[in-house]
Amino acid sequence: MSLPVPTMEAPPVGVVGLGQLGGSLAAALVAAGRTVTGWDTDPAAREAAAARGVRVGRELSGVVVLATPIPALATALDDLDVDPAATVTDLGSVKVPVLAALGERFGGRFVGGHPMCGTERSGHAATDPQLFRGARWAVCLEPGTELPRWLRVAEVALAAGASVVPVTAGEHDAAVAAISHVPHLLAAALAAAAADAGPLALALAAGSFGSGTRVVGSDPAFVTAMVEGNAGPTAAALAGVRAQLDRPWPELVAAGHAVVTRPQDRRTVRVPLDRTALLALGRAGGAVERRLAAFVEGWVPA
Repeated sequence: MSLPVPTMEAPPVGVVGLGQLGGSLAAALVAAGRTVTGWDTDPAAREAAAARGVRVGRELSGVVVLATPIPALATALDDLDVDPAATVTDLGSVKVPVLAALGERFGGRFVGGHPMCGTERSGHAATDPQLFRGARWAVCLEPGTELPRWLRVAEVALAAGASVVPVTAGEHDAAVAAISHVPHLLAAALAAAAADAGPLALALAAGSFGSGTRVVGSDPAFVTAMVEGNAGPTAAALAGVRAQLDRPWPELVAAGHAVVTRPQDRRTVRVPLDRTALLALGRAGGAVERRLAAFVEGWVPA
């Protein structure tokens, strides 16, 4: 059943954690005309955000975005003045454990999120207001999620330039294990194996090696927290990769080539503001591009 969602003025946004993701989001939203307040324990990060037009302060309302490392999410708001009516979301790369921790505290006010972007760089010096442009942003829609709050989080993602993928926390974690978490492990394995092959191998390394190992330049603590926080789905996805490597090599190469060269045609769709319909869009590989009164407009693969 669809739920009525009144049209309201875009609420302010609070961003806690002003490193690469949080700083980039705050800067992108300021550029989009949203009112943004940011906070970080690092004075240098606060100063950098202020220089980009972000109001720096401890009083947060509207949609509050937690952009801290996963281990710090549960306590990120402890010393801040947060409006008790605020919607709370996060940018963490794992969703089931985050939902367990923050869902218990905030109930239906919490909406999990994960923008699929970022680089191997980190910290406020890596801020880029264009970071989210064209990215997919998973926004979790659980049975207890309040739909008007889900929409507020989705509108933040859209304002930053991303497309929104409706998904449950469990579906998200299984999907990103295959396309993000396992690639981090494979990049580490490729780099370590090349080092074992000796200095000549590393000296000859070029484009394919660089592309395959780029993400291993990320902060090791971040990557470890990510894969260990999603250990079950990551182990299952890694087993799938091992099974693929056991295929005859010509067959494996052909199968992989077919995936990355598949047609990218899209079909525009309008979806009602209904949990079942929104999740069906995400499961079909589609995304939301904009809000239209009682509908959202987006696309699915043709």
